[in-house]
Amino acid sequence: MMEGTDDDPGHQSMDQTTAQLKRAVQYWLDKSTIHIVPRWCVFALLLSLFFLRIYLVQGYFIVAYGLGIFLLNNFIAFLSPLEDPNEGPGLPSTASEGKEYRPFTRRLPEFKFWMACSRGTFTCIFMTFFPVFDIPVFWPILLMYFFILFFMTMKRQILHMYKHKYVPISWGKSKYKHAGVEQGMYGGGMSKSR
Repeated sequence: MMEGTDDDPGHQSMDQTTAQLKRAVQYWLDKSTIHIVPRWCVFALLLSLFFLRIYLVQGYFIVAYGLGIFLLNNFIAFLSPLEDPNEGPGLPSTASEGKEYRPFTRRLPEFKFWMACSRGTFTCIFMTFFPVFDIPVFWPILLMYFFILFFMTMKRQILHMYKHKYVPISWGKSKYKHAGVEQGMYGGGMSKSR
């Protein structure tokens, strides 16, 4: 019997273990979708660990710069609509065109945004344990260039949002002050006047 074939019991058990591990990871990822704040806290912890590692080692600045660009790219995709108004049918420009409610659909959904950011940060933490990635650079120039890139990109994104009148961040369902309370002369069944 040849090694590495499907008849090999060791090969099958390794495939089964890998499949079970993937299934377990996917199970916990599916469970975490509704827990937005704890997920982002885990990401903040990962990012803090990465910056602590950079500070303690005093190196890997090019890895930090790469992570910053990666996170900026994902953030822009998170803020952008799925369909660009410049390319296809546009958003309504008058009240009569906009009577139909269309929710904002992101190019990169929140869960995938979190997942990409967490994976990228974890990968960068892993990279800081290999000296091949510690390329000597003058970090103040990288930091300055990143901030210039960040402000120019965000300015363009905000102008795009203003031009096409969309808001990518929603705080949930609107709540009205007198919801469920009838204000008429007779009060109705749900009146607080009783």
